[in-house]
Amino acid sequence: MLRKPILALSASNSVRELVSRLPVTRDVVARFVAGETVPEMIDVVTRLQHDGLAVTADFLGEDTTTIAQAEATTAGYLELLDAMQQADVVAGSEFSIKLSALGQALAAGPGGQSGADYATGNARRIAEAAYAAGARVHLDMEDHRTVDATLNTLAQLRSDFPDVGIAIQAMLLRTPKDLVELTGPGSRVRLVKGAYNEPDSVAHTDPQQVDLAYVRALKTLMNGQGYPMVGSHDPTMIAIADRLAADAGRSKNSWEYQMLYGIRPAEQQRLVAAGHTVRVYVPYGQDWYGYFTRRLAERPANLMFFLRSFGTKK
Repeated sequence: MLRKPILALSASNSVRELVSRLPVTRDVVARFVAGETVPEMIDVVTRLQHDGLAVTADFLGEDTTTIAQAEATTAGYLELLDAMQQADVVAGSEFSIKLSALGQALAAGPGGQSGADYATGNARRIAEAAYAAGARVHLDMEDHRTVDATLNTLAQLRSDFPDVGIAIQAMLLRTPKDLVELTGPGSRVRLVKGAYNEPDSVAHTDPQQVDLAYVRALKTLMNGQGYPMVGSHDPTMIAIADRLAADAGRSKNSWEYQMLYGIRPAEQQRLVAAGHTVRVYVPYGQDWYGYFTRRLAERPANLMFFLRSFGTKK
């Protein structure tokens, strides 16, 4: 019941300013965000890798409105990549990119190119640096209006980097058709339920229907030829994924679980101890509000954590 109202607040600048000023907010956000600086991020990545967890790094930001913002985001990824290389924690890591942060929605990029082409060029710059350092790149998926442009960028990047990953949202009605084209050899797909406030004309909005869609998509991925990445903290979905992988004859190194930083860390360790690959999605940076509100909307427990903290801080 609270999911849609919380997601609606994620677009409110006035609420963003209020929440950002609350004394309690920084302490609570620290549960889900690795920090605002590169050194803080490096510390978290180092600790997670020491604990046997793989990492995908996200420099927070989305919906940029200027070329300067897009350039700053691209530079932020390159700075982080260089720092991770210097700290010897880059190999095997991934860098998750939101194309809206790289200029996808701009009316025009430098030289009159489209915003989508400009964002693709920025993503290519990050991919070139990442692959040269032994890392990979993954495209995050945003709301339904961006899917076609994001898949087009994916196709362009895969011409040079065939295993660039993509996030696919089970809640979208178009997902079964998209997965048919994304389960070939070398394809890497992170399946998530979906965290955006979508209309029922394009998405399942009933939680039970979303769960059923997620299981159907899991079956498609596990029986495909690609590398499934199960993005879920739901105990039921975690168990179903394990069973479907076994039914499809998959070894544990042919797929992985992905979970968010700060959510169910004990479960992450349990799965690692059981021999699974677990990759933690680790965001950092100052533009954390949109990411934070989506985490509150996804699980009531996250919202209660925030409210309890608010009640105990002065």
